[in-house]
Parts: sequence; structure tokens; C-alpha cells
Amino acid sequence: MATHDFDVLIVGSGLAGLSAALHLAPTHRVAVLTKRALADGASGWAQGGIAAVLGDGDTFESHVDDTLVAGAGLCDLAATRFVVEHAPQAVQWLQELGVPFSMEDDALHLTREGGHSQRRIVHATDATGAAVQQALIERVRATPGIRLFEDHTLVDLITGHKLGMKDRACLGLYAHDGAADTVHTFRAPHTILATGGAGKVYLYTTNPDTATGDGIAAAWRAGCRVSNMEFIQFHPTCLYHPHAKSFLISEAVRGEGGQLKLPDGTRFMPSHDERAELAPRDVVARAIDDEMKRHGLDCVHLDISHQPPEFLQAHFPNILARCAALGIDITREPIPVVPAAHYTCGGVLTDLAGRTDVPGLLAIGETACTGLHGANRLASNSLVECMVFARAATEAIAQAPVRDTLPLPAWDDSRVTDADEAVVISHNWDELRRFMWDYVGIVRTDKRLERAAHRIALLHAEIHEFYANFHVCRDLLELRNLVQVADLIVRSAQARHESRGLHFSRDYPTLAAPAAPTILVPPAR
Repeated sequence: MATHDFDVLIVGSGLAGLSAALHLAPTHRVAVLTKRALADGASGWAQGGIAAVLGDGDTFESHVDDTLVAGAGLCDLAATRFVVEHAPQAVQWLQELGVPFSMEDDALHLTREGGHSQRRIVHATDATGAAVQQALIERVRATPGIRLFEDHTLVDLITGHKLGMKDRACLGLYAHDGAADTVHTFRAPHTILATGGAGKVYLYTTNPDTATGDGIAAAWRAGCRVSNMEFIQFHPTCLYHPHAKSFLISEAVRGEGGQLKLPDGTRFMPSHDERAELAPRDVVARAIDDEMKRHGLDCVHLDISHQPPEFLQAHFPNILARCAALGIDITREPIPVVPAAHYTCGGVLTDLAGRTDVPGLLAIGETACTGLHGANRLASNSLVECMVFARAATEAIAQAPVRDTLPLPAWDDSRVTDADEAVVISHNWDELRRFMWDYVGIVRTDKRLERAAHRIALLHAEIHEFYANFHVCRDLLELRNLVQVADLIVRSAQARHESRGLHFSRDYPTLAAPAAPTILVPPAR
């Protein structure tokens, strides 16, 4: 089993991870580990765009205010200003990389999304994430100094504490090589977690299969605090069709006049919020959930058919084509939609340079909790957060004092055997996602959370036994991480005795004062 030495390890190949790699490559030996192919993360699925103050009449203060309103009193003001003020620079960097953003009259076309008071969303039609990812991947593959390790799944971080040392620093990690079915040791003085969120903990999600909370779980096991894990954003409009897996209908559809309706054509959002379809995502998701439960519906409908076909083709070509392939003509009929788990607003607690509680370990992107999103992420603030904190983290690494690298033990699997009942993994995975959807979804109660906590404890015990006795594989590692993240979500939800942002409890339907983040501290090890 090989040991690999680098200056910086980056786990994750989305916008955050690849941006960090490109910033570091001129001066550092960088390894990018990703558990599938480079393009298989969530960043490439982002449709809407990137929020940045670029239009006439828009201001940093307006973008900050919109973010604070959506965040329901829990956004960190310093983090919010930091991201907003660096957003235009991030967009310019992407333009320099050749990202083909949509243009109008020789200027960037700016659209508007729910919760924004101005048109400030830079986009590449309705496939912004894919366009950005493609440009980054091409540049990363052509950049010396970056070595790519695809099909490598994070097993665990290696810290001095785990090796019996007084130094708690992160020294490297173990990663499972899927092709060789073995575990390799990676050593570096700096490790960046950019593994994305944990949407796959829920039965219905807009996230790809990679969103299993690997970085959050590994950081927790390494001794990092996590914050605000109860705030799981449910995207209001995921395409509802038996043959459509995790396909979301962009926020921009509502930004361009799309209306939510019941099957009989009745528009319902104005009765839930004065901002109607342009209300923040948590408001819209709860409204849809309420209407579906009240009327016994499987879905509601999003109608943009009043726009001319040429407008829809120009602004939403991918949504139009995907729906058409399923027999839905959005130029003539509404789109069936349901809410689905979309974004993990909480994560590993970091400072404004992405540094965690463990020296040498940083977290960026959806894996991290920087304080930007508060209790609810404002639309299109996620991609820009990835880029701003990728640059900040790499600058912190460049300025960090040089640390000696220490010899690390190889992965020891001499006392484990091949699994004889791998079906346990698939059954537990299915059970976890179903009860998280039923008990820890858009609307919660104390009783539902207690039921979820009980089942999580049982799964923890089963998976711990499985992990201790059998060879690791990607499915087992992902399930282990999902159960850990589920536990953190439930514990955070139980600790919040109010309804705020994305966390709505029938037992505590009002706001409590003062507003405070939920911070979980790992047990002493």
C-alpha cells in the first residue's frame, strides 16, 4: 500500500476544490482526491448562477441585506461582507478562465432569483455549474503541479491525536482506491476538505450520489466542531417524474415569472407570502409542503408557459429539453414539481480563511459553515462562497509556517475479512434515508426527532461493527458518514427550541431571542 507525499491534499473536485488547486499549483505540490470522476460532484448540477454585485444600481449593502434577511438572523455579518465584497473578483477570475457566461448587449446578462432585490445572478443559460466545472477541469488537467486521484474515497483523517501525540494537527489521510480495492496513505502538512454537502441523507434530493457528508463526518471524528446542521435547505422545485432522478427546476424560472399552481390552476403563493414566488426558498418549500399535505397531492405545478417559446429556449434550454424528453412541453403546460433536499447550510465550523479547530485542516464550500448562510442560504450564494473561500484558504496556507512532515502508519486491515452480508449496507442506507425524510424533513416535531435519534443509534452500532470487522468499500464508507451526519442533524434540531429559517418545528412555532447558532462539540477522544 503506497504512501503519497504532497504539500496540500484537497478532498473533493467541485468548484471549491478545483479553485483551490489552481490557486495553489504555482507554488505547491497539490493532490486532488475525488471518489468518482472529476465532474461527478454537485457543482456541475447548479443551474441558476453566481450572485455578485455587477449591475447598475446594485450595491454591496443591498446584497448583504438580502443575504441577512434570507438567513433569518443567523448570518455572520463579517463573513457575509467578506463574500459579497469579493464576489465580483471571483466572477472576473472565471471569465479569465473562459467560462461562457450569458451575455446581453456585450455585457453579462444578470437574472434575478428568489430573495434578491436586484438582478445580480451571473449565469451560463440554465447550466452555470456545468459550464464552470468544465472550464475548471480543463484548466486543472493542463496544470503542472496538480496530481489527480479519481476513484479515491476518503476513509479518515490522520491527526497527531489519533497517533497518541500531543499535537492535534492533521498530518494526512487514508483513502480507498476503488480500482485497486486498497487503502493508501496520503501525507501533507495541509489538508482541505471540499467534499460538498449531505443531501443523500434524505430520500428525495437534488444532489448527486456523491453528496454523502464525507468531509463533515471525517472532520467531526478528527475533533472539529460543527455548526447549524439543522438547517437543511429543501429546494422548492425538483422535477416530479418517475424517470427524472434529482433534476431540479432552477430558481431562475420563478425569477423570470414562473408561477406555482395547484392542479386546478389556482395560484397559491400570494396567500403564503407577500413576495409570492420570489420569497426565499424555505418559505416556498414550506408553502408547497403545506398545499400538498392539505390537498393530498403528489406534486404541485410550476407554470412558465406564458413566456414566449423563444424566451424559454434562450434562458432555459436544458430544462426545456429535459422536460420535453419526458413528454412535458413547458411552452404549453406547467412543470410538476416537489420540494427536495438541496443544500446543507451548516457544516464544519471555520474562520474567514477556512481554518477549522484542527491545525493544518481547512474546510471550504458546502462542507464548511462560514456563517454566510445563517438559517437559510440565499439563492446563488453558494458557488461564489466556494470561490471566495478557496482563495482565502490558499492564501492562509501560503502564509502558514512550515511544518515538518512525520512518518505515518500504513492502513492496517490484517484483522478484517471480506463482507459476507453486503446487503446490510443497502438495507441500512434505504432505512436511513426514509426515516430522515419522514421524521427530519421540512416540518419537524420533538416526537419525530426522538424516533429518528433512536433509529440512528441502532444503525451506528451495526455500522461500527461492520466497519471494524470487514474490508472497507465506498458504499460502507459513505453509509458510515451519512449516519454520522444524520446524527448531527438530529442533535442540532433537538437543540433548537424555536422555528427559524429552514428549521420549522410544530412544537416551537415561533422565534426565540436572541438568535444564536447551534454549535456541537465532539466528545474528547
